Amino acid sequence: MPRFFVEREDINDHTALIRGADAVHIGRSLRMRLGDELTVCCEGRDYICRIDTISDEQCTLTVLSSGEGQGEPKTRLTLYQAVPKGDKLDTIVQKSVELGAAEIVPVLTARCVSRPDEKSFRKKRERLSRIALEAAKQCGRSIVPEVGEMISLDECAKRLGRHETGLICYEKGGSPLSETVPADTGDIGVFIGSEGGFDEEEVEKCRANGAKVIGMGSRILRCETAPLAAIAIIMNLTGNM
Repeated sequence: MPRFFVEREDINDHTALIRGADAVHIGRSLRMRLGDELTVCCEGRDYICRIDTISDEQCTLTVLSSGEGQGEPKTRLTLYQAVPKGDKLDTIVQKSVELGAAEIVPVLTARCVSRPDEKSFRKKRERLSRIALEAAKQCGRSIVPEVGEMISLDECAKRLGRHETGLICYEKGGSPLSETVPADTGDIGVFIGSEGGFDEEEVEKCRANGAKVIGMGSRILRCETAPLAAIAIIMNLTGNM
C-alpha cells in the first residue's frame, strides 16, 4: 500500500490532507482513484485512509483506522558518521534508515578527506533528507529519520556522553558489541569514522565523555560498510530485527 508522510496540522482522527508533489504523484504517477486506500504516517502513527478527492494541489482522505507504526524499533539509534568522500553518505543514509536509525548526524573529524563548508553542506543535507524520506516510504517506517547538521568532533563527543549507551567504533579494536549493548537499552549513539578512521586523541576524547570503544571484528570494514554492520548488529541485540 502506498505510504505518505504529512505534518500534524494535516491529519486528525477523521480526515487527512496530502498536498503538493505527493498529491500529483498519487493522481498522475500512481493513477489512484477515488475510494482507493493508502497509508498516511505522522509522528510514529500509521493511518489507513480512503481517497475522497484528488487534484494536483491536494488529496482529501477519510481516516479508516490508525495505530502505532509497526516499522519503528523500540530502541532509538543515532548514527554519528564522519563525513566520507564522494556520494558514500547517500548510501549510508539510505541503508541506515532502512535498518532503523532514528537520526544520522554527519561529523567532521581530523582524517576526513571531504571537508565541505557550511554552505555546500546545506545543499547536500537537503538531498540527504530527500533520500531519507524516500527510504522511509520504501521500507515502511512511520517517521522520517532526520539528517542533522554537520557537527565537530568535540560536539559529537559531548552528545555521545548524553546517550544511554554511547559507542565509538575504533579500527584498532575494542569491546565486542555483544558485550557492550544491553538488550533493554532504549537510546544508543554510535560513532563511525571516515576512510582514514580516527586519531587516537579523538577516541580518547569520546571515551572521556563516557563513550565505550567497540571493535567490529578482525577485518577492517569500509566506512560505508561499518555503520550498516553496526546498526544491524545493535538492532538484533536489542530485539529490533
